[in-house]
Parts: sequence; C-alpha cells; structure tokens
Amino acid sequence: MSKSIVNSRNVTPLHVLGTQVRFLCEAQDTGNAWSLMEVTLPLGSGPPPHKHTWDEAYFVTAGEVQFTLGDEVFTARAGDFVYTPGGFGGVSTEPAHVLIFDAPAHAGAFFKRVDREVEELPRDLPKVLEIGRRTGIDFVAAA
Repeated sequence: MSKSIVNSRNVTPLHVLGTQVRFLCEAQDTGNAWSLMEVTLPLGSGPPPHKHTWDEAYFVTAGEVQFTLGDEVFTARAGDFVYTPGGFGGVSTEPAHVLIFDAPAHAGAFFKRVDREVEELPRDLPKVLEIGRRTGIDFVAAA
C-alpha cells in the first residue's frame, strides 16, 4: 500500500441526494478493503433509510446529523462517532460535515452512478432505487 496525501478541496465533489461527497481514499487505493469519504449535508439532505452488507462508520466533524436505527432516531453532533446501518440526514441550520468509512469499500459505485445519471429529484427517484439495487443497497420504505 502506498502513502497518500489528499487535500479535500482538490477533490471534485459528487452530488448525491442533496449532498456533496468527496472521496478522500477510494477503493482502488486500498485493494477494495475500505474507502473514506467526506460528506457535506445541508439541512434536510441525505439518503432515506437503507440496508447493505458492508459496514459504515460515521464521524461528525461539524453540525448535526440525524440517524435512524430501527424505531430509534438520534442526533449526532460534531465530535460524535456512530457505527450503524445507513439512514442519516443533515438536521442543523448550517451544513453538517461527516466522514464516512466503509469496509469493504463498496459505496463509491453507488455515489458515482447517482452523480452521473440522476438529474432531478423526485422525478429520478426510480433511477436512484434501481442504481441502489444494482450496487447492493436496499432502500427501506418509510412506515
């Protein structure tokens, strides 16, 4: 494995479900073992609850991020670490920032396809759901 130094301001962001995603370390850099992304979450943005087979961990660096785990809804603030299945969104007035670690690296395929193929929500929601199915993400219907 080689050394890598990344300035996030030099990484072109992907635009996914109202967020900006910058991959700081991509799957190909770790032999698909893991990846790390920096996500900016404006108020009300983020993915709907979902499931996948890989692990994700979150470290909130600014603002507040709401997570849903089953029937439990909780808010993580700057400095909080969360290890939980997917389902989160920005809930602070100023955009929240979170580092997301996924292992094994898998999330990049979804984010890159959505950035490339989805133009407008909610019109393109069926396309998001299909991309999710093809990349191993099962979006959970709201109760």
